[in-house]
Amino acid sequence: MEKRIYLDNGATTQVDPAVLDAMLPFFCKKYGNVSSLHSFGKEARHSVEKNRKVIAESINAEPEEIIFTSGGTESDNLAIKGIAVYMRDKGKNHIITTKIEHPAVLNVCKVLERKGISVTYLDVDPEGFIDLKELEQKITEKTSLVSIIHANNEIGTIQDMKKIGEICRKKKVLFHTDAVQSFTKVPIDVKKMKIDLLSLSGHKIHGPKGTGVLYVKKDLSIEPLLHGGGQENGKRAGTENASGIIGFGKAVELASDKTHVKKMTRLRDYFIGRIEKEIPDTKLNGPEGSKRLCNNINMSFKYVEGESILLHLDNYGIAVSTGSACSQLNLRPSHVLEALDLPDEFVHGTIRFTISRFTTKAELDYAAEKLKDIIKKLRKISPLAK
Repeated sequence: MEKRIYLDNGATTQVDPAVLDAMLPFFCKKYGNVSSLHSFGKEARHSVEKNRKVIAESINAEPEEIIFTSGGTESDNLAIKGIAVYMRDKGKNHIITTKIEHPAVLNVCKVLERKGISVTYLDVDPEGFIDLKELEQKITEKTSLVSIIHANNEIGTIQDMKKIGEICRKKKVLFHTDAVQSFTKVPIDVKKMKIDLLSLSGHKIHGPKGTGVLYVKKDLSIEPLLHGGGQENGKRAGTENASGIIGFGKAVELASDKTHVKKMTRLRDYFIGRIEKEIPDTKLNGPEGSKRLCNNINMSFKYVEGESILLHLDNYGIAVSTGSACSQLNLRPSHVLEALDLPDEFVHGTIRFTISRFTTKAELDYAAEKLKDIIKKLRKISPLAK
C-alpha cells in the first residue's frame, strides 16, 4: 500500500482536530451529568445549551426545537415513527416518501406498513428528482407525513425543499427531510422551506460519531421512541451525550466558512472532468452543477464490477464506496441506481467518490491515475467487454 487517501466522506468524515480539542475537557474535567443540579451538572448544561443554540441558528430554528439524538438513523426513526404513531390515532395513516431514501427512512416505512400504515413511494427521474405534481396528487386526507431526502447520499441529487414545503403546507401535511448529507453544504432555512422535522448527523461534517439532531417545529406533538427521565423536552429520554454535543456544535461553527464548499465544488468538477475525458464508457449518475452536492461524484464504469474496482483501489490505499456505506455488506444492486432505471452494466459498475474539505487536488490526481489503470486491466479480463 503506497498511500492512504480517503474518498468516502459520504460514509463518515475524520474528526476535525479543533472538534476533538473542544470535546476533550468533557471526558475528564467537565464530566457532570447535564441533568444534575450541582456545579458540575450546571457547567455541562451551560455548554450543551450554548451548542444547541449554535446548531439551531445554523438552520434558522429556535433552540427549544433542537432535539439531540444518537445520529441520523435515530432522528429519522423518531421523526417518522413518532409522527405516524401519533397521527394514526387521529385517523391519518398514510405516509409519502421516495424510492431513493436512505435505508433509515425506507426500512422504517416497511416496518410501519406491517403495522397498518399505508406508504406511497414516489418515483424519480433519471437524475433522481421527484415529480412535484405527482407529490401533490398523492397527498390525501389520510396523509400525515411527507418524508423526502434533501440531498441523496449516493448520487448527490438536491431536491427543491422550498417547493416541496410549500406543497405540504398548502395540503396541511407535515414535512420531514433527512438532511444528513446536505447539512452545512447546502443552505437550510426551516422557516423559509416550511420544514416541520429535519434530521442531522455530526459525523458527516467532521464531528464525532454517535451524535445527531432532530429539529421538531415548535408545538408539534410527536410520540417518543425512548421513555425515561424526560430529557430533551420529553421527546428523547436518556442522559445527554455532552462531549458529543459539544463536538457537533464545534463542527457546525467550523463549517460556517463557506470557502470549504467552493473548494469542494471545484475539486468535484475537476475530478469528474478527468474521469469523463480519460476513461471511456463512463457515466455520471445524478445531476450536474448546483443541483448536485458539492462533494459527491458517482460514476458508473461499463463492463466492470464496482466491488472489483473498490478492492483494487483499496490495494492502493484509496477508500471509496460502491453506494451507501450502510448497505455495502449487501451485494445487491443499489436501490437508488435501480430507481434511476440504469442499465445493468452501469448499475453493477458504480463507484461513489465523496470528498471533504481536507481532500487535495494531488490526492484526486493520484486516484484518477490509479483508477485509469484499474479500469483498463479489469476490462481486459471482462467477458462483457469482448
